[in-house]
Amino acid sequence: MPNGEDLYTVEADTPDISGAVMLVELRGFMDAGQAGQGVTEYLLKELDHQVVASFDVDELIDYRGRRPVMTFDTDHWVDYDAPRLRVYLMRDDVGVPFLLLSGDEPDLRWERFAEAVQSLIEKFGIRLTVALHGIPMGAPHTRPLGVTAHGTDASLLPSGERTLNRLQVPGNAAALLELRLGQAGHDAIGFAVHVPHYLAQASYPNASVRLLESLHQATGLSVSVESLREEGRVVDAEVDSQVRASQEVSDVVAALERQYDMFDDSRPSLLVEESEEELPTGDELGEQFERFLAEQQRRSE
Repeated sequence: MPNGEDLYTVEADTPDISGAVMLVELRGFMDAGQAGQGVTEYLLKELDHQVVASFDVDELIDYRGRRPVMTFDTDHWVDYDAPRLRVYLMRDDVGVPFLLLSGDEPDLRWERFAEAVQSLIEKFGIRLTVALHGIPMGAPHTRPLGVTAHGTDASLLPSGERTLNRLQVPGNAAALLELRLGQAGHDAIGFAVHVPHYLAQASYPNASVRLLESLHQATGLSVSVESLREEGRVVDAEVDSQVRASQEVSDVVAALERQYDMFDDSRPSLLVEESEEELPTGDELGEQFERFLAEQQRRSE
């Protein structure tokens, strides 16, 4: 049985939501395009919600490694932006309840954190846990965004989503949670949307839209994304304008488009196969794009 109950406090009486889904969005690891964070912010803005549980962040966060912001005014301190890790109860557009675990990724006590989340899953009768985030990919913004899916059972994954071969990567709390839940007999999946490298540091609403689409496909949860999709259209138009203004960036994006089009959408290794055309790395492309944006800003000042 899990024994991490001392890491959280149940904040409110909760109706019976047995069979509900729980979303997981933890900040501090990788979230290209602020894709997962964008989902959380959109849901909190669009849907009624209440906090049903709060984690004791003093037990989980290394403040010296990730110092919270404090506000100083004239001669005294006036505010402290404390880290938060909360579980929200929400209902989708047709009234189906679900939970959202969102906040700062724990720096400490990952195993106890996983046990605590398992305790909440069992307390509320959660049937499926779904983690959401973005990863940088050498893909152009002018093509459909891919998604890599993973889970404790392949049968849980929507058809058509990409999977990866065996590899080793730096760990994160959400990944450990998925592993431990599977070992404990609980269903868990995750979606990582592929965000163009050169937009990875910016807020990219289309990436959040893509995650919500994958979430709907996997769980049936229904959340209108039209206003978020419109934000994405505005951002894409701005990016298109900036790309057209720089021949260097235009050439690179065109090369990425050609490489993207060489591969069938169903192939899991999209954009990592060898190509006869030599392309810059994602970091190089990002640097080019940042230089271009900085130059545009200087000209406008």
